[in-house]
Amino acid sequence: MFDQKYKFTCVDRFLKYVTIDTQSDENSTSFPSTEKQKDLSRLLVEELLALGVKDAAMDEWGYVTGTVPGNTTKNVPVIGFISHVDTSPAVSGANVKPMIHKNYQGGDIPLPMDGQVIRAEDNEDLKTMIGFDIITSDGSTLLGADNKAGVAEIMDAVKYLMTHPEVKHGDIKICFTPDEEIGKGTFKFDVKKFGAQYAYTVDGQTRGEVESETFSADMVTLKFIGRNIHPGYAKGKMINSMKIAARFIESLPKDRLSPETTEGREGYVHVVTIEGTEEVTTLRIIIRDFIDEKLKEYEDMLQALAESTIAQFPGARMDFKIHEQYRNMRYILKDHPQVTDYAVDAMKALNIEPRMMPIRGGTDGSRLSFMGLPTPNIFAGEHSFHSKTEWVAIQDMEMAVRVIVKIAQIWEERS
Repeated sequence: MFDQKYKFTCVDRFLKYVTIDTQSDENSTSFPSTEKQKDLSRLLVEELLALGVKDAAMDEWGYVTGTVPGNTTKNVPVIGFISHVDTSPAVSGANVKPMIHKNYQGGDIPLPMDGQVIRAEDNEDLKTMIGFDIITSDGSTLLGADNKAGVAEIMDAVKYLMTHPEVKHGDIKICFTPDEEIGKGTFKFDVKKFGAQYAYTVDGQTRGEVESETFSADMVTLKFIGRNIHPGYAKGKMINSMKIAARFIESLPKDRLSPETTEGREGYVHVVTIEGTEEVTTLRIIIRDFIDEKLKEYEDMLQALAESTIAQFPGARMDFKIHEQYRNMRYILKDHPQVTDYAVDAMKALNIEPRMMPIRGGTDGSRLSFMGLPTPNIFAGEHSFHSKTEWVAIQDMEMAVRVIVKIAQIWEERS
């Protein structure tokens, strides 16, 4: 039974964390990609130490780790809880000004800056938030609930476990990672050193979500190589690589296989960046599907379209490279069903309806699972992430704290 008199700290922590700019940078060659991520990481170490987590530390790469010592005589598998400190490069995370909209009664939520509005018709989950307190930014930045909500929830769960010895549990490992938003959150992660047998990322959306399946993902780097010459003397000689790239993009399917035309278990191809000059234009294209074999189909299609485009510009060349990013964690988690089952049972014990959702994206858990640490994802309550209309409900954050504690308790009870 969760102590009903417990004073949650997750909201106060969250409101403090979001004011620290931790935006990652996909163009950086360093790790972590931005040093400012460590500003929050250092604070988290201080707070963990203050909570009694004696081994709390940050390593040279910006990973924060610590152990909540077990308090049972049972032989309980070591479990971990993981969230990331960085925010998306897509929208500024500097000078975030969080706002609390108390006792939400439905409808749109207008924000004071830039004409931003959180529209009820675009946010289905707002229907379940009547009477809840909604945290947003002022509309000039993202909020940072992705994933500082998860960070704050884990920190609050640590406090609860450290101050409630009657809740029996095994050793619990905590980790806060950098650079998840740019797909590098696990690049320097040492699974053996972390010391957990199983883990959970706390980085999901809707209350009740337990995610044990993600997209598999590749990236194609496609270079179109033309020929540059002074434009005053270019007739019959110049081959403008940007025009080749534009022709290629125009040839992509318009009514299928793109993010704006797909949902559920449908995969897609998506041009995410284009950089170029007359001489060389480079496209980065992400490819996603829940079935690994589908990635090859999409890649073959892209290569055929690129070759067809090149043929329309005699003398042009191209370079087509495929980079594997991550694979569907279902392939690993199916062999460790208890990890997901215990999260589902924790939800049910707290009268939360479990939502078994495939993630139309990826998490650190995808790579960690293939690195030997089976890691599904559970909800943190974050919504409309990577945007100025991002939001999270206070009541969902507090419920996530309860879920983390209950998962730890269930692992002890069933060992």
